Amino acid sequence: MPDHGIFRRALVRPPAENFADGLTTVDLGVPDVREALAQYAAYCRALEGLEVGLTSLPADPRYPDSTFVEDTAILTPRGTAILTRPGAASRQGEVAAIETALGAFYRAFSRIEAPGTVDGGDICEAGDHYFLGVSRRTNEEGARQLARFLAADGYTSSVIDIRDLSVILHLKSGIAWLGGRRLAVIGALAQHPAFRGWELLRLSPEEDYAANLVLVNGSVLVAEGFPKVARAVRDLGYPTVELPMSEYQKMDGGLSCLSLRF
Repeated sequence: MPDHGIFRRALVRPPAENFADGLTTVDLGVPDVREALAQYAAYCRALEGLEVGLTSLPADPRYPDSTFVEDTAILTPRGTAILTRPGAASRQGEVAAIETALGAFYRAFSRIEAPGTVDGGDICEAGDHYFLGVSRRTNEEGARQLARFLAADGYTSSVIDIRDLSVILHLKSGIAWLGGRRLAVIGALAQHPAFRGWELLRLSPEEDYAANLVLVNGSVLVAEGFPKVARAVRDLGYPTVELPMSEYQKMDGGLSCLSLRF
């Protein structure tokens, strides 16, 4: 299987025409679906430009949030595939199509079972360690089940409770792994004891949205319009690919949400 941060394939799904009917906790206006499709196309081109082969599922208007495929599974570099149980009941039906698509690449799946819930956006791989966010979408039981699956695969994990943190919905809205012992992190999380011993790239509060960075094959995807973050990432020696994400930001979505990478 791929080394950490090295991906050969990704599963993606475009937004459906009723994308604007999805769930959101922010008040940034109604997304323009045509613009969202253009931004999705740019995202796919960027992954292909980084030598990632894409498997694209058709849009599914039954699930307005279903473009955010990352929430439906956890795929480890050692070959374990864990199907989640999303915390929003309206999204739990998304998992079936993802299982079918991933069946071309994985022979077996573990599953988060009720009453556990897990959104993939709360789960941050950082080499041999995983940070598990307990949030409005991922509950303690879901994190417990996931930690057990990860331990069986040889990974350690730690839990970060963000339920009292109003500025982010998912953990990966506030942290990103940049290889080795390096993390990008928003100020509201920087003092968490789980990050002791890690090298932290602390973001300016006005650019918190750009914390959802994605390390792919030696380059880093960065949301367009956040120059301080992009410059800081380049100063660390990473090539950057800046991508427009305005319409997904309106729906609590970030760069990592739009693909399942493996």
